[in-house]
Amino acid sequence: MNTAPSSAGSPDSTGPTGPTGPEVLLARLRRERLAAIVRGRDARASVRAAVALAEEGVGLIEISLTTENAERVLSEVVAEVGDRALIGAGTVLCREDADRARGAGAAWLVTPCPGAGLEAAVDTGLPVLGGALTPGECAAVMAAGAAAVKLFPASLGGPPYLKSLRDPFPDLPIVPVGGIDADAAAAYLAAGAVAVGVGGPLLGDAPHGGDTGALRERARTFLAVCADGADA
Repeated sequence: MNTAPSSAGSPDSTGPTGPTGPEVLLARLRRERLAAIVRGRDARASVRAAVALAEEGVGLIEISLTTENAERVLSEVVAEVGDRALIGAGTVLCREDADRARGAGAAWLVTPCPGAGLEAAVDTGLPVLGGALTPGECAAVMAAGAAAVKLFPASLGGPPYLKSLRDPFPDLPIVPVGGIDADAAAAYLAAGAVAVGVGGPLLGDAPHGGDTGALRERARTFLAVCADGADA
């Protein structure tokens, strides 16, 4: 099966930091190996958390649309750190979500599963990390035009499941997401993940008004783990 990203979607694939086609996102995933997921109950704290991540060197940051005042958070983060990190929007479930995420300045989109949200996200022309769990869903996500598969919830099968998926799909770019701490991140990367997506174990309570100093320390830990063996 051909698992290369397709050119589906609008020919206008330009985000706030320049071209962001599927191949650009995939290259960033391979290089960064870490995508941080900000999902907060406090809009101002969520902005602070995202800015802190970028200042520590995290180059891929997803703002979940379930975050309080998500569009404002997204637009403010893009304005603050869009020259240092590629800012995306996650939990895209429908066309309205995709449109408002792009309107707020997202350079890439993330969906939890195949379906209407994935189709709408691809239609924006922005690169998409498409959520899937089963082999059939993985194939469907890539056929729809995603840049890579978000394996979610990865904790259900762990690194052994990812390794098994790579037997029939050796070239499939997989980004496990869900309950990944620093030790698990190393195991997933060793099993063949192109990157890992990390929310709570990295962000902690920072997006809800908690300690950004502790967030910075965790970011350094994850960056060190993900830098081990990263593509040059």
